[in-house]
Amino acid sequence: MRHTPPRTGSRKPPPPAAWRGLPPVFWWIWAGLVVNWMGSFAGPMLAFSLTTDRGYSASSTGLVVSLLGAGAFAGNLLGGALADRAGRRRVLIAGHCLGAAGMATLGLTGQAATVALAATAVGLGAGAARTAAGAVLADVLPAEDRQRAFALNYWAVNAGTAVSAVLAGLLVVHGYLLLFLADAAATALCALIVWARVPETLPAARRHTGHGPAAAPVRGDRPFVLFVLLTAVFAIVLEQRSGALAVVMAGQGHTPTDFSVVNAVNALLVVALQIPLSRLVERRSRGGVLAVAGLLVAAGLGLTGLADGLAAYAALTVLWTLGEMLQAPAGSAVTAGRAPEALRGRYLGAYGGAWSAAAFLGPAAGGWCLDQWGAPTLWALCAALGAVAGCGWLLAVGGEDFRTATAVRSGGASAPPVALAANGREPDRKGRPS
Repeated sequence: MRHTPPRTGSRKPPPPAAWRGLPPVFWWIWAGLVVNWMGSFAGPMLAFSLTTDRGYSASSTGLVVSLLGAGAFAGNLLGGALADRAGRRRVLIAGHCLGAAGMATLGLTGQAATVALAATAVGLGAGAARTAAGAVLADVLPAEDRQRAFALNYWAVNAGTAVSAVLAGLLVVHGYLLLFLADAAATALCALIVWARVPETLPAARRHTGHGPAAAPVRGDRPFVLFVLLTAVFAIVLEQRSGALAVVMAGQGHTPTDFSVVNAVNALLVVALQIPLSRLVERRSRGGVLAVAGLLVAAGLGLTGLADGLAAYAALTVLWTLGEMLQAPAGSAVTAGRAPEALRGRYLGAYGGAWSAAAFLGPAAGGWCLDQWGAPTLWALCAALGAVAGCGWLLAVGGEDFRTATAVRSGGASAPPVALAANGREPDRKGRPS
């Protein structure tokens, strides 16, 4: 009897478990994210503190909150450039220290000018640290592991945010100052984690100079600039889930408790489904994943104009949350893969800047649209712009995951990850752990 060998070829092996095969450096960055977001007590309470505790007007409070977004935008860009020149580790530590100092100052000061500077410093530090952390992960992770790693990070952010909301409610009864100081302490602990456990991953030959085979301006990469602009459009649409949605629900007679139910549905879905959903699409074309993400957000927010009951709002929240969960890891992975090795910080800074700009502009744009044209027009625009972002991503990224000839020649998409010793330290020139 003739033996027939097993069939091979077309079937891809299943993706590894979400947590397997990732280097220790990733887990220290991940632990810092958990600590940082579990300790993000003051952010959601900042507006309450300014208005009820310090007597700020609504416009002054809005300005201070906007300065957080403006600072984060500047931090994304500046932190990315510095991470490519001075090193990822230095920017991570400096960003966390600046954020901790700014948060403590926000709690301790009452002067308007100092509050404004402190809010800007908090955003600046957070933006710089996030960009440098992304560059570390792009350095140490091979391309096939990046999407699930970024998915784990996104899960950590949302799980930490959910925990911090509960803890903030318990701490605020003891006064706002405790919230700000506890938040600052958590951020300082992140700096300590980086100092103790995260090595420098920027190649030594490029530190302090920023020069390398791909040291060209990011703005010269026109396909990537288009990708960033589409990301900003998508992020502005997604921002309407908070400010504009709350205003519309309140206008229909819904209570703050109803709005908190919508937020709870969003948070629970991310915590429960982010990792399995990311595993499901890990081997799919990232252009296709991003296109589906844009269409889901377009449908979820676009159909909001037809909703009037809490059940309908909760059902639509499922749609746009699925889009959010698909986009977050895929967008970061595409950016990390597109970036030439010498410009990873700048590329990730530009991508993060799109989100920071949307956080600054999105609520204001949504409010203006509601005032000028009404809710039906706003939700119709959300549907159109979400679809434009999704279809634009599909055309821009394509089936090869944005790996153009330019990126490959410069070592960005195919460059091997930095080799680290078993203890997580970077080898020196003789191959020994530093």
